[in-house]
Amino acid sequence: MEHRTEKDSLGELRIPSDKYWGIHTQRAVGNFPFISGKVPLSLVHAMAMVKKAAAMANRELQDLSDEKAVAIITACEEICEGQWDDHFPLSALQGGAGTSTNMNLNEVIANRASELLGGCRGEYRQVHPLDHVNLHQSTNDVYPTALKCAAIAGIRSLADAAAQLQGALQRKEKEFAHIVKVGRTEWQEAVPMTLGGEFSAWAEAVARDRWRTFKCEERLRVVNMGGTAIGTGMGSPRDYIFLVIERLREVSGFGLSRGENAMGETANADAFVEVAGILKAHAVNLIKLSGDLRVLNYLGEVKLPVCQAGSSIMPGKVNPVIAEAVIQSGLKVMANDQLVSEAASRGVLQINEFLPLLSSALLESLELLTAADKMLAVHIDGVQADEQRCRYFFDHSRMIVTALVPHIGYGRSEELLKEFDAAGGGDLRSFLEVKLGKDMVMDVFSPEKLMAPGYRRLNVKQG
Repeated sequence: MEHRTEKDSLGELRIPSDKYWGIHTQRAVGNFPFISGKVPLSLVHAMAMVKKAAAMANRELQDLSDEKAVAIITACEEICEGQWDDHFPLSALQGGAGTSTNMNLNEVIANRASELLGGCRGEYRQVHPLDHVNLHQSTNDVYPTALKCAAIAGIRSLADAAAQLQGALQRKEKEFAHIVKVGRTEWQEAVPMTLGGEFSAWAEAVARDRWRTFKCEERLRVVNMGGTAIGTGMGSPRDYIFLVIERLREVSGFGLSRGENAMGETANADAFVEVAGILKAHAVNLIKLSGDLRVLNYLGEVKLPVCQAGSSIMPGKVNPVIAEAVIQSGLKVMANDQLVSEAASRGVLQINEFLPLLSSALLESLELLTAADKMLAVHIDGVQADEQRCRYFFDHSRMIVTALVPHIGYGRSEELLKEFDAAGGGDLRSFLEVKLGKDMVMDVFSPEKLMAPGYRRLNVKQG
């Protein structure tokens, strides 16, 4: 492999000639040899978007020539399109509050822009990583601003995915609305309900998640771009500070605004903690939903779609693998919420040094939940109900008599259960139809009556 040599204040390093990154990135590759995962590409693309907006503002203010600005903007657009994803090799876990990632962007953009202007990689005569690409910027305003942009994009995708899941659950709610079954609490049979009602409860929880997720975008729209190192804007012209936000709004399509106190936005990361908490709430609901599906599948009341063979030793075994995968994704999101909280709390004075960990955890959670929602929505669409199995549990449950209490009284209901036990048990519904009349029992146990709020009085004399 051919190499080129670049210099900095620490000395020289050899860099693969086919790479757009430079010496700062190369040092970081050696300094942070973690294998836990690379910088999220969604953050890389968002940071390129921020760099594009900065170049547009600097060009408009004539701090960058048209030639240089156009080359930088073009390089940024190529990065946003994913053309150079393999030129961002850094570990997500890195010291320096994200400086290495910022420099990785600066170097890739500078080398690509130089190439577009007829130069060679590593020369930096046409376009310099710091003097031109990073002009009027700092890692401390670029990185958190890019993270907020990446998170907003992720939130929008998640809201759409949650809508898909909600829709799938609501379709099953309607499809199964006529199927009566036994509810369960404390792992014991409880009062009767419908299978459609069970799906409706899940749909309602996901609907809340969808709304909370959609609304939490508002927490991320206030950015510190233009604040440079600590939020004061030192090193950048006043007209640039206001103009760069306008250009970033245009480039991103997001309703961004400059923080009234940019120092506060630079020093504190609590907005990310709030968003991570909302993501955790959604993860909790997904875990609960998936766990319930596993139970109903085990009971035989529903049949989950068959996705793959379930055992290497037991022929014919099928496992609820989609539900299990969603549960594991949810647990990871819950763990990531704790990481976001810890990272945000450990910032010192004017910046947060641990944004790299925070960003990795937050963006991973967004990706995990989006994938889980989409995967689960498709799975839910394939769920089938075993109506006979639901009816069997219903007919043989002593708890269904609870629906009769308002009409025949607690005492009479208890007497009927004693008579039923004395007769040897079995099908309680059929027994009740004999004792109380089929029409009455069918009316009380109809899906509509079971799911209606409260009960309507019947003309039945209490014994």
